[in-house]
Amino acid sequence: MSTIIYTRTDEAPLLATYSLKPIVEAFAGAAGIDVETRDISLAGRILALFPERLTEEQRQPDALAELGRLATTPEANIIKLPNISASVPQLRAAIAELQGQGYDVPDYPESPSTDEEREARARYDKVKGSAVNPVLREGNSDRRAPDAVKNYARSRPHSMGAWSADSRTRVATMGERDFASNEKSVVVEADDTLTIVHLAEDGTRTVLKEAVPVLAGEVVDGTFMDVAALRSFLAEQVREAADDDVLLSLHLKATMMKVSDPIIFGHAVEVFFADVFERYGADLEAAGLSANDGLGGILAGLDALGEKAAEVRSAIEGRLRELPRLSMVNSDKGITNLHVPSDVIVDASMPAMIRNGGKLWGPTGEEDDTVAVIPDSSYAGVYQAVVEDCKAHGAYDPTTMGSVPNVGLMAKKAEEYGSHDKTFEIAADGTVQVVDSAGTVLLEHRVAAGDIWRACQTKDEPVRDWVKLAVARARATGDPAVFWLDEARAHDANLIAKVQEYLGDHDTEGLDIRIMSPVEATRFSVGRIREGKNTISVTGNVLRDYNTDLFPILEVGTSAKMLSVVPLMNGGGLFETGAGGSAPKHVQQLQSENYLRWDSLGEFLALAESLRHLAERDGNAKARVLGDALDRATERVLTEDRSPARRLGQIDNRGSHFYLAMYWAQALAEQTDDIELAERFAPVAQELTDKEQQITAELLEVQGSPVDLGGYFHPDDQLAFAAMRPSATFNAVVDALRG
Repeated sequence: MSTIIYTRTDEAPLLATYSLKPIVEAFAGAAGIDVETRDISLAGRILALFPERLTEEQRQPDALAELGRLATTPEANIIKLPNISASVPQLRAAIAELQGQGYDVPDYPESPSTDEEREARARYDKVKGSAVNPVLREGNSDRRAPDAVKNYARSRPHSMGAWSADSRTRVATMGERDFASNEKSVVVEADDTLTIVHLAEDGTRTVLKEAVPVLAGEVVDGTFMDVAALRSFLAEQVREAADDDVLLSLHLKATMMKVSDPIIFGHAVEVFFADVFERYGADLEAAGLSANDGLGGILAGLDALGEKAAEVRSAIEGRLRELPRLSMVNSDKGITNLHVPSDVIVDASMPAMIRNGGKLWGPTGEEDDTVAVIPDSSYAGVYQAVVEDCKAHGAYDPTTMGSVPNVGLMAKKAEEYGSHDKTFEIAADGTVQVVDSAGTVLLEHRVAAGDIWRACQTKDEPVRDWVKLAVARARATGDPAVFWLDEARAHDANLIAKVQEYLGDHDTEGLDIRIMSPVEATRFSVGRIREGKNTISVTGNVLRDYNTDLFPILEVGTSAKMLSVVPLMNGGGLFETGAGGSAPKHVQQLQSENYLRWDSLGEFLALAESLRHLAERDGNAKARVLGDALDRATERVLTEDRSPARRLGQIDNRGSHFYLAMYWAQALAEQTDDIELAERFAPVAQELTDKEQQITAELLEVQGSPVDLGGYFHPDDQLAFAAMRPSATFNAVVDALRG
């Protein structure tokens, strides 16, 4: 049997899996393909951390570690759905839910003081933030909008807000004394083990990271955020937003950059509420309330302040009534941009603002221009360049605009900035050094207490593979391929040297391959977009995330409809189901109205690529027929408007799955490449066609009432299957096919 590993993740994608996976199993089984599940959800990852505290029935294997090992083998065929990149508030909520379900997992210790608490904190830190993707991504990424999606967007364009040349929206970034400007970089000449140390001014030597293994040719970077400069910058933006009477919005990536960005977020909360923290900061700290968790966490924990709770709440509310107005995540519920670190993720929030004509929503639900604060200047200029282009030329036109597909460097944890065990909040004034095994100081920075210092690694083999993939895409498409690298930045300068060397290993005759700074590359790409031309962006890890949200959201309305293929370097395949997050609001709507808006198009696209990969690797001709038929079915889902609608009384995620199954069976029945498959699926196609009205009626009649899933992070499987498979008629057809 060929095998597809289908990941169990979180929130809306998890709920959709309860409905879609039985269909996938039924169709794949006809080609001798087994579909297995591995639980890499946040709840599953937490349970895998503490086997000694759980009963035998409750214990869960470390599926993420297993898949990490599998990803290094030629046998890997993994379909990766979006997962929660856990912020501390999300982690705490998941822990509380599991505890309520009878799982003896410990509390998350914010400030561990005992060995037991330190051990628990160390384990929990392994699942915070972007813990999943670096483990699975043993290859570089190829993300693009499939033709069916692009054609659909052109024929049925999504709405785009109008831009004014007088828009006061702008991107505010530091430009100095930040991660970008403080960066130093070195290429390691031989395999070695490095050490990261802090030398305090009083002579105290603290080892921050004992052993950092590196390979010959590896690029190692170190940099820091000057927190005094950060706070001064943030205060300046608060003043300027108030003076201009525009919204103030903060845009970070506190999920992927799980160590650095929550700290930066906390500084923003403290600066905005400076008077509150000046008066009550000690009380909040004593109550264990941290600005790093956001305003929402502080408000939720105010009862711990006793008699002062009402006084502090009043002070916070008073500050919110003053200028500047904060951008809102949900004005109806009073959830501000500073409430939860994971609520405003730069790669989703900035494209949404640009698509909306440069406007965000204020405290009363009003739309207005904004000062979009992106403290570190590494990539802030990309968004500013798009803002300037829209001010000058107006909104983009989805019916005519070109594409910006992406080839992204991410294999072997390349460029994992601010998200791992090499990011530190500095305890005292002094110096941070990166030292090799011979005692030579490779990198050194003068730092102050509170500064955020980080290192990152980029191995040579992934860079070689990245260049190869870029050349292959340029050759396959004939489009220009642009490496987004800035020679004035230390890390990029080292990558440029490698790119120039490794391009010589390939036939580039007739190809248009360029190296440009991110700002220059953005201007070049958006200029071509307006001409209806495509430009391949060849980027590092963070820009891969940013670009594969920014351009698809403008081009096709969402990043969830991107095809995302990761050719693993050892021959396997990882097929990601697009970007777009895990859609917590969709789960809330299902719970209250039994209606799931999540669009599984990304899963459909990934599955087709997975099937074709199996066909190639295993010589499974039936798998190719299945994959090609699935693509035809997916295009019909789009062209016949069978994707989830937006309101009750229309088909939702479950309805789109039914139509996919019907169209898939019809496509298989009609094809002539495999008569056995045609004969097997002809009666299935006929039965689904004959019972279409009955099945859709059964799917629609359950809408409108609350649903009990038995848990948010860790739903009860029986309840979730019942909710997501409400049509007995459809289930009978699928289950009969599954055998």
